[in-house]
Amino acid sequence: MSLWRPLLPLLPLLAWPATAASPALDLPAGRLGDVVRALGRATQTSISVEDPALWSRPVPALRGKMSARAALRRLAEAAGAEMRPAGPNGYRLLAKAPPRPRAVVAAAPHHIARAPVQPAPQDDIIITASKRDVRLSDLAGQVSLLDGADLSFGGPGGTDAILSRLSSVSSTHLGAGRNKLFIRGIADSSFTGPTQSTVGQYIGDLRLTYNAPDPDLRLYDVASVEVLEGPQGTLYGAGSLGGIIRLTPTAPALGQAGGSIAAGVATTAHGDPSGDLSAMLNLPVVRDRAALRIVGYGISEGGYIDNPLRDEKDINRTRTIGGRATLRLEAGDGWTIDLGGVGQRTRGDDSQYADRNATRLTRSSAIAQGFFASYAMGSVVVSKDWGGLRFRSSNGIASQHLRERYDAGVPAGYVLPGTGVDVLPFAAGAVLSKGEERVFIQQNQTRLLASESRLWRPLAGGFGWVIGTSLTSNRTEQQRAIGPDGSILPATGVVNRADEYTLYGEASVAPVRGLILTGGGRISHARLSGAAVDVPPIFALRATAEGDRHATTVLPSASAVATLLPRLSAFVRYQEGFRPGGLAVESNFVRRFDGDHVATLESGLRFGQPRRDRFDLTASVSHTRWDDIQADFIDATGLPSTANIGDGRIWTASFAAGWKPIEALRLDIGATFNDSSVREPVEPIMRTALARMSRVPNVARYAGRIGLDYVRPVDGDLTLRINGWARYVGKSRLGIGPMLGEAQGDYLDTALTMRLGRPRLGATLSVTNIADQVGNRFALGTPFAVGQGQITPLRPRTIRLGLDASF
Repeated sequence: MSLWRPLLPLLPLLAWPATAASPALDLPAGRLGDVVRALGRATQTSISVEDPALWSRPVPALRGKMSARAALRRLAEAAGAEMRPAGPNGYRLLAKAPPRPRAVVAAAPHHIARAPVQPAPQDDIIITASKRDVRLSDLAGQVSLLDGADLSFGGPGGTDAILSRLSSVSSTHLGAGRNKLFIRGIADSSFTGPTQSTVGQYIGDLRLTYNAPDPDLRLYDVASVEVLEGPQGTLYGAGSLGGIIRLTPTAPALGQAGGSIAAGVATTAHGDPSGDLSAMLNLPVVRDRAALRIVGYGISEGGYIDNPLRDEKDINRTRTIGGRATLRLEAGDGWTIDLGGVGQRTRGDDSQYADRNATRLTRSSAIAQGFFASYAMGSVVVSKDWGGLRFRSSNGIASQHLRERYDAGVPAGYVLPGTGVDVLPFAAGAVLSKGEERVFIQQNQTRLLASESRLWRPLAGGFGWVIGTSLTSNRTEQQRAIGPDGSILPATGVVNRADEYTLYGEASVAPVRGLILTGGGRISHARLSGAAVDVPPIFALRATAEGDRHATTVLPSASAVATLLPRLSAFVRYQEGFRPGGLAVESNFVRRFDGDHVATLESGLRFGQPRRDRFDLTASVSHTRWDDIQADFIDATGLPSTANIGDGRIWTASFAAGWKPIEALRLDIGATFNDSSVREPVEPIMRTALARMSRVPNVARYAGRIGLDYVRPVDGDLTLRINGWARYVGKSRLGIGPMLGEAQGDYLDTALTMRLGRPRLGATLSVTNIADQVGNRFALGTPFAVGQGQITPLRPRTIRLGLDASF
């Protein structure tokens, strides 16, 4: 009963009387670009006109009540353009390709003609993460398309905004810029170490990270976020075992100037106040030929954890500053060049964990455990559109730095499980005695170079394909040090390098109407190397100091989609994924761990399209075989290390559904079930660890979410919007083995946001963690206190008041 109590304030909204959500438009005739800009403001819709030749074409006036889609369709017809969706609440206008002459070919005897496939309706949702611009209804697999405007609605949204809208995505919740993300049941470990992430994160076609934590970029001015569940090895290569998350920033708008600004202040129960400020500016550089779009933001989130040992309150304030800029150049003849840059810095005064058995939201630690995370990327993207054939080359270089401080003191009376000793060895000459104040510092510095070029033909006439090549070069250096604050000594670290060269392709064919068959493959050749750094002399002769090897991997894929009814389809999909191996530190020695591999067979049903139909549903069941799992454990010195822990299998069942009982209201619900096991450990230490706990860590067996979105015109273009959700995360375990067997999860998170305003000016009021629950999102704050009752609570109830304006 207590789980449903926080939802009671949302129930009266279901009975609110509503009128049609379509606004009353009164837009005069004029140039397409001017009318589209006014329409976007009036309907809060993202619309881009990508062909400069369309910008000045005349269009008639728009008057009367109509949806943004209906109005834009009229404009497109008048201007001789094609309308294509770009996310749940966005559209693109493209010049219509000239009709091609139809060739007359005599059919050979006994030749079976392939049934024609109808072209995509203009209001179909297009999944760009497919790398072939596939319609949602034609895609095999579970995919979620999130509107960028929703992710920043009511406050500064980051990865937490994605988590709140999906039941299948989870996080370690160490803190902004420090987290590891998981999709479905594919979770490897609790710490950020030398292993590559199981989730591929991308901005456009460029990889954000390789084996670094989630940079948690704030999702201001983002057009959409696509989440593809399950392995995506054929199209995305290494590090996509669980799926991929793809961000699509809003592109610069040619020929128009405009901008927006948003600000908010918030108060947190049991904590300090917060504030945020963001701005966007779109500037034409050369009329209809070049435009610059700039986004900047700053966020200060008040702390809410107290430290009675040091007599300090609200110690965990976090500050984030960042921005993004894109210069778009129309080079003519269909060529487009985008020059982009992304940067963000996050600084935390202290960690956000608390003691489980202490007073609410308190932690007694001897030292401050702050962190610093930075991320920067520069990119060049070149595109060409021939109409039925498209090309894109994406090239970027990224740098990521994470510095963390941990309380490394061992309380008197504490015995490290499995050791039975009173002192623990670390660096040369350094001994950690019980009761001493020590600090452990870990730094991860990553440099990533990524380049991908692909040529594709969207599915039309019963045939579509993509072929591409990519190069990824990544170098990560992990440095560690320990000792009394101010006089620390270096501990063994490691450098890992990976160079990956790939060739991939995928093709779809429709042999008969209503059936699409897809097959593909990827060949990846990786060169892996690494070396130990700062090896203490006492261990230097015994340490494995370096390693170098090559690996070639072939990843096949196959799928089928069958249309059973006009809006109902069934799919089956087989896909593989992998991660290369590397070097890890264990008890001052450097050891090698091997690559791991997953193979997933999935089947499911899809009915309707989200936000397009009154009812939509996607459901799937998958089975995954995971060989040579890379995961973390606690070594004899109390620090995390990495090894291959054995083989596993995972069953996953999930569904997501939406329903519009009335035009103004949409309800959605989703749930995920994961059942996993790990078996056949390779090493004796792993057999002991698995004896007590053999489930894949960090992923709840059950997770679910419900939400509502209500939009009601009040007077003219004055609109009230209410969005609310509740998300339950079930029980899980911190990691593999008795030392990482701490329970976590089993909590309910809630939020409610209201906006009253016009397209150009509005005010928002939002409440998060409505029930002010403590919960436990992650049972770890410092690895030196594993087993001592650590929890990462939810942020206490927070109320934010915000203003937004556009011009």
